[in-house]
Amino acid sequence: MFDRLQAVEDRYDKLNELLSDPAIVNDSTKLRDYSKEQSDIQETVEVYRQYKEAKAQYADAKAMLDDKLDADMREMVKEEMSELEETLVDLEARMKILLVPKDPNDDKNVIMEIRGAAGGDEAALFASDLYRMYSRYAEANNWKIDVIEASTTGVGGYKEIIFMINGRGAYSKLKYENGAHRVQRVPETESGGRIHTSTATVAVLPETEEVEIDIHDKDIRVDTFTSSGPGGQSVNTTMSAVRLTHMPTGIVVSCQDEKSQIKNKEKAMKVLRARIYDKFQKEAQAEYDAVRKSAVGTGDRSERIRTYNFPQNRLTDHRIGLTIQKLDQILEGKVGEVIDALIVEDQSSRLENLED
Repeated sequence: MFDRLQAVEDRYDKLNELLSDPAIVNDSTKLRDYSKEQSDIQETVEVYRQYKEAKAQYADAKAMLDDKLDADMREMVKEEMSELEETLVDLEARMKILLVPKDPNDDKNVIMEIRGAAGGDEAALFASDLYRMYSRYAEANNWKIDVIEASTTGVGGYKEIIFMINGRGAYSKLKYENGAHRVQRVPETESGGRIHTSTATVAVLPETEEVEIDIHDKDIRVDTFTSSGPGGQSVNTTMSAVRLTHMPTGIVVSCQDEKSQIKNKEKAMKVLRARIYDKFQKEAQAEYDAVRKSAVGTGDRSERIRTYNFPQNRLTDHRIGLTIQKLDQILEGKVGEVIDALIVEDQSSRLENLED
């Protein structure tokens, strides 16, 4: 492990030299790539240097015990060594986690797609609850939400809502939400008090840059149409809504949230790029089956990952067997406790795979 840490520190120092080179400074692509690489390993280097400093302090303190010290001074040195031992253990644990390969998408913005699935109006209402939960979680993290497309029902739920969450590290936390979410509750229209079970699916896609995936204009068919509100009611008489079809993959994206056709096309293009990237990633993962999947992973969209039980105010994440008896708070956006537990489990699993 320490050989790897030293190699990371050496690379960090090399990057410092490169970023001071006028030839690199004048090359925007290399400057961006080297700056990102340095930023990605900075925390690892800082923790490693803290570890080496604490190790040196421990060695100095231990050497002092060999000198002729009075009882009080010897006790002080032993106390300092005990504190340094705890520090070294903590720093070593952090370094192990930091050496786990990082998901290259972790720092990216997120495109989320929530759809009501089994359960009709109840599923659509649950999709609305999930959107509200993620919106409030995003607000707590100072992330910005931008709705791209929404299809509502007559009872106020969402058949589908697609939105972007802009904020550094958004994907690193929200990628675990990918999958089927199940709700158990008594609908307001249920006179007999029976509990109904409905589901909604959540797709989490990292926003991709143009340099990451090559999409040719000739492969995209652009259709324009008038936007409409709930129930097909026309809300715009201009051809501002946009539908993009990627011919090679058959992926279709529509956007009518903005009054401007140009803005709708820009938004639709972001979703299209993310979906194509997601498709290629999944195909590559299927071929590369030698790579172990972590215990948590990011969840297949058809997999039931979580149950929201209203009568018992209980949330259960089935992937890690986590049960929390405060569903009301979680639906108000306090879902961080669940997400943090998933992150810890994922890191632990990947660390075990790394050590095998």
